[in-house]
Amino acid sequence: MRRAPLLLWLFMALYVLAGPAVCAPATTRTVLVLGDSLSAAHNIAVDRGWVHLLKARLEDMRPAWRVVNASISGETSLSGRNRLPALLKQYRPRVVVLELGANDGLQGLSIRQLRDNLAVMIGSSQAAGARVLLLGIELPVNYGPRYRDALRRTYVELAAKYHTALVPFLLEGIALDPALMQADGLHPTAAGEPLVLDNIWPRLRPLL
Repeated sequence: MRRAPLLLWLFMALYVLAGPAVCAPATTRTVLVLGDSLSAAHNIAVDRGWVHLLKARLEDMRPAWRVVNASISGETSLSGRNRLPALLKQYRPRVVVLELGANDGLQGLSIRQLRDNLAVMIGSSQAAGARVLLLGIELPVNYGPRYRDALRRTYVELAAKYHTALVPFLLEGIALDPALMQADGLHPTAAGEPLVLDNIWPRLRPLL
């Protein structure tokens, strides 16, 4: 019975000597980016893409942030929806950045289905404890005003309904500048990527 106070004293001494860093290590926080070629550094060096630039910006923050880029060229909202549950389970992100819909639009897929897929992804992310940033996109004018307006409204309405952060147009100030866009007219050049991050950062920073 007399040994209990001695053991307690020894435990307290070890705690003081070891310090709180041993007993309560800092937890790395994760930003998960789920997008298409606009986030996958299409046709440019990976380290010039906006996601890599974001990673570099967050390296010095404490506690640490890591950036996981799960973006795939050609990704649609449906394929992203199918992949997201495993990504949430694997990485347990604090912040999820959803950049999907461009390929749905370019293929003329159903806006209703896009809305449903994005809604499921937002809900799943929030249920997993993550804050969500939704990145909107716009289509070339040849897709017609009705379809383009419906796509634009989708992001705005979802952000309002689920109380997410929103960048209405990822390529604002970039898409119409030939010096900042690749020959396909769809993807930024390496020179345009820092401006993409500039569009995102004011909405992302409060979530970190």
